[in-house]
Amino acid sequence: MQTTGPSLTGVRLVLAVTGSIAAYKAVGLLRMLRREGATVNVVMTAGACRFVTPLTFEVLSGSHVATDLFEAHQEMLHLSLPEQAQAILIAPATANCLAKAALGLADDLLSTMLLTTQCPVVFAPAMDGDMWQHPTVVEHVAALKKRGAVIVEPEEGPLASGRSGQGRLADEPRILSALHAALHPRRDWTGRRLLISAGPTQEAIDPVRFISNRSSGKMGYALAEAAQARGAEVVLVSGPTALTPPAGVEFCPVTTAEEMRKAVTGRFSWSDTVIMAAAVADFRPTQPAAQKLKKRQHPVTSLGLSPTEDILKELGERRTTQVLVGFAAETEDLLAHAREKLQAKGVDLLVANDVTAAGSGFGSDTNRVFILYRDGSAEELPLLPKRDVAHLILDRILTLQTGRRSPKTASRVRTNRKE
Repeated sequence: MQTTGPSLTGVRLVLAVTGSIAAYKAVGLLRMLRREGATVNVVMTAGACRFVTPLTFEVLSGSHVATDLFEAHQEMLHLSLPEQAQAILIAPATANCLAKAALGLADDLLSTMLLTTQCPVVFAPAMDGDMWQHPTVVEHVAALKKRGAVIVEPEEGPLASGRSGQGRLADEPRILSALHAALHPRRDWTGRRLLISAGPTQEAIDPVRFISNRSSGKMGYALAEAAQARGAEVVLVSGPTALTPPAGVEFCPVTTAEEMRKAVTGRFSWSDTVIMAAAVADFRPTQPAAQKLKKRQHPVTSLGLSPTEDILKELGERRTTQVLVGFAAETEDLLAHAREKLQAKGVDLLVANDVTAAGSGFGSDTNRVFILYRDGSAEELPLLPKRDVAHLILDRILTLQTGRRSPKTASRVRTNRKE
């Protein structure tokens, strides 16, 4: 297995294992960390010990496995372990573990230890898909992110319940990559001002109905979170979504295309990079009703529509030194339509995806995209979590100014413009 960052030689880690069926995967994770050169102390909850014996981790780590707060109290392991560690990795992390960490509860060795640690903490959750999507778990994950914890989101696939969904423990390379990022945070966007649009817009038909689209805003929010983590000053202009704005980002909520246009153009001169990830409605009702339209009293058989403002094209005409990135959600002839948009809008990069493809639709936590360049080339990224896609897009924007592109996780294709 290839590593995704510097060696872990000399790095001291705590690997915490909680009571998920995926606890057995932590054995392979420990072996990988040891191969990378890390010194690893293992902490196990009572639930984890029901799935895998502490002796297994003790043999592989070469150190005593800590399992009990009161047994360890004489050695003050809840203080000494985090003081010595350069990072704590919790894999798998159950919904219970996330809840206790988010709420500051401390009823065992691991949860008490988390209240004393000052080093980076990486959570790799694993649970049933319905649990991962539960509003309480979503709130706890958001709270932990806001405090600086790294969450390696679970993957989609078959689950122990026999169902299929998002809840499988992330694979070892993703966890290792997140650990490297926590130990060696990237600050390559420091000093840059990034303006991002996200989500849908809503155009009123009457006070209770509107025209919109299926955009969830997840891609734009992932870009804002990633850029802020890498040091950028970020303004996020967002249409209505169910998402929590990333910590440290200036948030500007809007509803209509016109409101988004005013918010974006008003901050355009401030920015040096603009990423228009929003799915702006193409049309608005020409004459929205002042009162709710009644089906029986005023049946609507047709709806007059007018085009909304083309924000991306306007920015392309107004820009001076800004890097401008657009998005294209297509359902057919992806590259042909994307290239047409790239030329028509005057952008530096265009990120295109087929929203009918599995894992790439609106609302998905993953995406499979093409990145199109002004020289006519296109770069295909594999199906990845949107946060990973966000980091790769940020990487490509940075390389625009150096003229170097050497993607290792994507395939580069060059096709005829008449395609």
